[in-house]
Amino acid sequence: MTNQIVEPEGWLPAKGYANGVLAHSGLLFVGGQIGWNSQQEFETHDFVEQMEQALQNIKDVLQEAGGAPEHITRLTWYVIDKREYLERQKEVGEVYRRVMGRHFPAMTMVVVAGLIEDEALLEIEATAVIAP
Repeated sequence: MTNQIVEPEGWLPAKGYANGVLAHSGLLFVGGQIGWNSQQEFETHDFVEQMEQALQNIKDVLQEAGGAPEHITRLTWYVIDKREYLERQKEVGEVYRRVMGRHFPAMTMVVVAGLIEDEALLEIEATAVIAP
C-alpha cells in the first residue's frame, strides 16, 4: 500500500512538498502550515491573524483527509518572536479555541531565527490519527 498525498481542493499546488500525507495506517502528517491563504498569499502581517490562518490551513488538510481537529495528536509550533507570542497569549488562546475547539493535543513550541517564507511569522505542523 502506498501513502496518499493530501492537497485541499482549490489550493495552489505545493512545490517540492506535500501539505499532507495520509498513511494506510490512518496516520496523517500535515506539513508545516504558515499564515498564507490557499493561493499562497499573505493577507496580514499580524502574528495572531497568521496563526489563525495556519490553524485553518491545518484544519483544511485534516478535512480533506476525512479528519477533524479532535483527530490531532501533536502540534509543533515554530515562532520567530517569543515575546510577541507570550504577550498575546490571551488572543492566541481565544483564536485557537475558535478554530480548533477545546481539543488540546501534545504540543511543542520552538523559537527559530527565521522561516523560509520571509513574511511568515510562525509555522505549525500537525500529526493526526484518522481511522482507516
